[in-house]
Amino acid sequence: MSVETCQLISYIAPAAPATRQPATGDEPFLRPEIGFTPNWYRSALGIDFGRRWHTDPAYRHQTLLAMRGELKRRFPGTKIGGIDCPDKPLDLLTGTYGCSSAAAIYGVPIVYAQDNWPNCEHSYLSDEQVDGLEPPDLNTNPFFQELMAQADWIAARQGRVEGFINWQGVLNNAYRLRGEKLFYDMIDSPRRCRHLFDCICRTMTEAAKLLHQRQLQSGVEIGFFTVSNCLVNMVSPELYRDILLPFDRRIAEAFGCIGIHNCAWNADPYIDDYATVPHLGYIDMGLDSDLARAKEAIAHARRALMYPPTDLADKSLDTIRADLERVARDYGPCDVVVADIEAGTPDERVLAFLELCGRINHRMEN
Repeated sequence: MSVETCQLISYIAPAAPATRQPATGDEPFLRPEIGFTPNWYRSALGIDFGRRWHTDPAYRHQTLLAMRGELKRRFPGTKIGGIDCPDKPLDLLTGTYGCSSAAAIYGVPIVYAQDNWPNCEHSYLSDEQVDGLEPPDLNTNPFFQELMAQADWIAARQGRVEGFINWQGVLNNAYRLRGEKLFYDMIDSPRRCRHLFDCICRTMTEAAKLLHQRQLQSGVEIGFFTVSNCLVNMVSPELYRDILLPFDRRIAEAFGCIGIHNCAWNADPYIDDYATVPHLGYIDMGLDSDLARAKEAIAHARRALMYPPTDLADKSLDTIRADLERVARDYGPCDVVVADIEAGTPDERVLAFLELCGRINHRMEN
């Protein structure tokens, strides 16, 4: 996939963490993407997002129908949660195991919650365990084989295995395996750190490719990978460039298209290095970033602005309007992502945000 054709947009399935999907080419100038926490859906519908939700695709199917119905009732005429595509097979994959899949392959226990995404148990590898680490054999790995069995179930019931597993990135996953000692390793034991990153990178790449192959058998072609660098602001730009950038570049070459997620942080220290990642199809960042500089440096990729859900809830509409005007002026065309909206945020706020985006788009088109 060439740079010219490689563009990704933000995608938030019901009750799932934000991820990415291929762009269609007809996106609006400011494309809003809205998402809610599991607690938002539990408060509205009483859904239990514990172990069963992640291990039983039949139960997920049942709850997804209920969640889509709630979105249609409260936000009619919008595209939230994909409710504007009723004829498309349900996405029963996105959101499964939250962001814990790669760590679970390495045996880190998953901690489930009724009202939240699953997390990983804080059980970290020792120095000796990291030094002796090897990528697990996915053909015999219990967790990965259970995930593939779910893909088989979805294919048998729906024909197509739609959706995406959130594999995270080498930094996020290394933290789940090593804990805060990871950041000491980067300074004191870079060889150990690189070995851990290498194992994780190999596992992420192999697992994603095997799942993509299974999806392709069902007629669903996935030709990209998303890296989540949620912890990158805890790493100096020099350390990112020396230790982490080579793995982001390696993943980009392996899949031919990559998206890089930064949460709502200031991405300024990393922009120049991100611009060197081949086949970059997506980049996101927060309002504190130099958006005009990011647009100039990464002109070929689809950009996204991560707008905090607390800002949506707490800022005045005039302030939100000013934020969106700045984003449109300095950064557009782009996505504007409001993920993790919590229960208690008035629906009117969400609808007002969509209306503000719509007004800017109307002006840009005319």
